[in-house]
Amino acid sequence: QVQVAESGGGSVQPGGSLRLSCVVSGRTFSNQAMGWFRQAPGKEREFVAAINWNAESTYDTNSVKGRFTISRDNAKNTVYLQMTSLKVEDTAVYYCAARRSPYRSAWLNDYDYWGQGTQVTVSS
Repeated sequence: QVQVAESGGGSVQPGGSLRLSCVVSGRTFSNQAMGWFRQAPGKEREFVAAINWNAESTYDTNSVKGRFTISRDNAKNTVYLQMTSLKVEDTAVYYCAARRSPYRSAWLNDYDYWGQGTQVTVSS
């Protein structure tokens, strides 16, 4: 049984930083592409960033580009989302997702396994 577990959310002031972590168990992590999505109240879940199995390619949406960085440590079965220069509009529940495929995707339906989410709140 594959399990995906996020951690690292919390409350921070605008301009602050947080690092989210996501641990995957029950499957060979190094063969999987991973993604981060977020969902704000009253909005649909949206793509944030994704990373291939070998971390050679990453990308994210224009709204977070230059501020968020996705990375992975295959030895620890963990993917990270480093968030800097946080804005109020980054407030959301952040979800980690895993694909059976080794190649990244920005499409929510391409992901096979999901975590429960971790809340990130940015406010003054």
